[in-house]
Amino acid sequence: MKKSVIFIAFLFFIFFTTCKESKINIGNNISFNKEKNIQYGNNSEQVMDLYIPDTGFAGEREVFIIIHGGGWRGGDKSQLTFFTLSMMQRFPDHIFVNMNYRLASSMRYGIPNQIDDIKNVAAFLKERLRYSPKLILLGNSAGGHLSMLYGYHFNTDKNVKAVINIVGPADLSDVGFKNYEEYSFVEKYLVDPKILPKGTSAVDFASPVHWINTTSPPTLSYYGKTDRVVPLSQNKILDSVLTKNNIIHESYEFNGGHLDWDKQPNNTFLIDKIEKFLKPPYKK
Repeated sequence: MKKSVIFIAFLFFIFFTTCKESKINIGNNISFNKEKNIQYGNNSEQVMDLYIPDTGFAGEREVFIIIHGGGWRGGDKSQLTFFTLSMMQRFPDHIFVNMNYRLASSMRYGIPNQIDDIKNVAAFLKERLRYSPKLILLGNSAGGHLSMLYGYHFNTDKNVKAVINIVGPADLSDVGFKNYEEYSFVEKYLVDPKILPKGTSAVDFASPVHWINTTSPPTLSYYGKTDRVVPLSQNKILDSVLTKNNIIHESYEFNGGHLDWDKQPNNTFLIDKIEKFLKPPYKK
């Protein structure tokens, strides 16, 4: 526990002492070149932070795209800055993107805008890196949902290597999830009705489990045992559909509620499991 507190303090020190610098040194000879608030679209909300390892490497690096939560209409990438730094410590050879996306409102639908924003980030990376990188989508809450939805339904380039879903709703029609206090917003404003296929409801269209098939990307999920926002039933539903389609997957539960995944020891446990999940001989 003492070591964990020291490491978190170390990350705070790194962040505040390098926020105006173009390079981050995170110990153990690990450093990244940092670019903050890169514009990847015309809207002011379409910005991302990019971290590229500061080491010589001739091959093509994989990219973590980190997607924040906030009920599709709130939140900010800054909420996941320290978790991103922790991940960089474990994956020093990967590129990291911590992105914002256009937030939903009663005047602007979340989908397809937020899905298009992930596509735009992928297109930006392809142009910037001069190759099409394999993507690992990692998000919490609404970000976990968007990671799954993109990976299972909108991954037309088949470049998503894996999805890391943290407390993300996978089945929006689940009776347990309907207790979510903003569920009426989900029904009315999450999906633009103009994009719905005939006979498909907005709730079904926006449910990642609706799109899982035998070619869906491997998925690691993490859910709280006492989560009152995204109930544990979501984990069981998602596991069942992934198993039915023979998709490589793992799921874990932590002690705590919706926001407790990023607290010790839950966050360290999660990063340990992600590291194992993505190691060879696993390939997809």
